[in-house]
Amino acid sequence: MDNFHEMKNNGERKRENRFLIFGQDSCGVHSMEQPYEVPLQTLNITRHKCSACYKQYNKKEHLIEHMKTSNHSVHDPKCGACNKHCKSFESLREHVAGPLSKANCSSIFAERGCTLCLKICGSVDSLNEHKEMCHLTTPRPIDTVEMLNSEYEVDISSGNGSIRSQEAVAIDCEMVGCGSDGSLDYCARVCLVDEEERLIFHTYVQPQLPVTDYRYEITGITEENLRDAMPLNEVRQRILQILYNGESIARARLNGGRANVLVGHNLAHHLDCLVMAYPDRLLRDTATYRPLMKTNFVSHSLKYLTKTYLGYDIQVGFHDPYQDSVSVMRLYKRIRSQDHPMEETTRVPNSSPSFSSISDPWKSMTHEKMTPNYRCWCLDSREAVQRR
Repeated sequence: MDNFHEMKNNGERKRENRFLIFGQDSCGVHSMEQPYEVPLQTLNITRHKCSACYKQYNKKEHLIEHMKTSNHSVHDPKCGACNKHCKSFESLREHVAGPLSKANCSSIFAERGCTLCLKICGSVDSLNEHKEMCHLTTPRPIDTVEMLNSEYEVDISSGNGSIRSQEAVAIDCEMVGCGSDGSLDYCARVCLVDEEERLIFHTYVQPQLPVTDYRYEITGITEENLRDAMPLNEVRQRILQILYNGESIARARLNGGRANVLVGHNLAHHLDCLVMAYPDRLLRDTATYRPLMKTNFVSHSLKYLTKTYLGYDIQVGFHDPYQDSVSVMRLYKRIRSQDHPMEETTRVPNSSPSFSSISDPWKSMTHEKMTPNYRCWCLDSREAVQRR
């Protein structure tokens, strides 16, 4: 019996020695009654923060690489509360009103922010005044608009036109289906408006191939509409006459001259259906303009852009070419009217500066000195002021 109790006591002491690890008594045995304090090592981690988009990096080299590829600029859409730069208006909208928005920014935006242009006003009263100008109404249907084509005839021989130099002209085309299965897009209707939303040119266009699908539920075009339609060659000549404004093609391609800016949604497709070319430097496309695209840089529809940034619906029932062209012009003018600070310097594209001799590499690449990956449309208004 004594051996049994001795073995039991030895087992209990072993178990106690296995768990008493925090302290040590005078005999060198760990005990819970005298805990031993182990000093905690503080982790000194320096985070390098981008002052534009607020992203953080462990290494300064990673921050420098981010700045070289992000091309932050004063032209970026920016939060009016915290001044964070966003790559598009959609990402800015998510920042101030999305499900993962910042609490402070979202509360300020909910009180004083415009849901269309995303501007944060100084007070609720100024917000109400701003909304009266920012929220627009749906343009009239094209059947109720008088065409002012006679006022815009251009005398090519004298080089005189009634549209001001490099004024914007918006275009919209409606397509019908040709080919055996109706999958080939051919222009059957075209509409042009000026900056004052006046109808410059409108006509039905005779497709080059027999129409197999009029797409009536979308276009509203019937066989009767195209019976006496204008031939494509004549339509193209009239459009180019308006756009070049009496300027030579060579001069327009070189520096614009008196040629007009062409605004549209998915312009490449419109020009392709018209079998027409126009200088890239004079094209303003709301489908490919980076701030108006999705966060993954996929195009939005014109219907979505109009509802989101102008506040009204289009393309309800038949697509009205006048409403579409006016809407795309309004989008362009809203972007163009943005007041961005002047950049003091411009970063050379694809440059690789040496940072080894710079004590603070960040100072050489502040976002105020960098150019965006796109040409901001606010520069159009500045160039117009310089020409006057």
